[in-house]
Amino acid sequence: MVTPDPRQHPAAQQRETGDPSEQVQPMPLLAAAITLVIVLLGAGYIFFSDPFGNAELGDRRTVADLTAKAPGAPGAAGQAVDGKALYTGNCASCHQATGKGLPGVFPPLDGSEWVQGEPRVVVNILLHGITGEIEVAGSTYKGMMPSFKQLGDAELAAIASTIRSEWSNKAAAITPEQFAAERKDTRRSAPFASGAELKALPAAQ
Repeated sequence: MVTPDPRQHPAAQQRETGDPSEQVQPMPLLAAAITLVIVLLGAGYIFFSDPFGNAELGDRRTVADLTAKAPGAPGAAGQAVDGKALYTGNCASCHQATGKGLPGVFPPLDGSEWVQGEPRVVVNILLHGITGEIEVAGSTYKGMMPSFKQLGDAELAAIASTIRSEWSNKAAAITPEQFAAERKDTRRSAPFASGAELKALPAAQ
């Protein structure tokens, strides 16, 4: 057998490549310098910035700020309770923002003789709720309104005063003291059964 001479096949030798090699590629010096500058600037800002600087730079409220009562919150010293906000959160889903209610389903508060009438009626409806038939503005409704006695006296007074003065209603406000006085009456533990019971309420006691 004749062994071929490599010198006679230069093309075959050109197709051959060397074995690959691995080596660590160091970080470019420019990238390392930029990273170091950024880290130093960040550390300097943390250690030397004023903790009570411009509020637009971040939330700098303290624990005391977060635990303090917000302005307008029930019970905050010197702050009034927002009756409109309470109405929106507790009543508007049924009686609507307009106070018109839903025909045949939820009675209106706007123009309601119950809302504008004897204050004790409104107070007791909010404290105890009502179930059964009730006639409002010439229409009969049959359903159930829950008690809102879980709310504070100031909150209930704010709601009652709001619905008595909103829309076309022009009745006088109701005070927290009126709710406190009625709340002490423990004779009722269930909702009013009908509008007839409410009509008899002002003559009670």
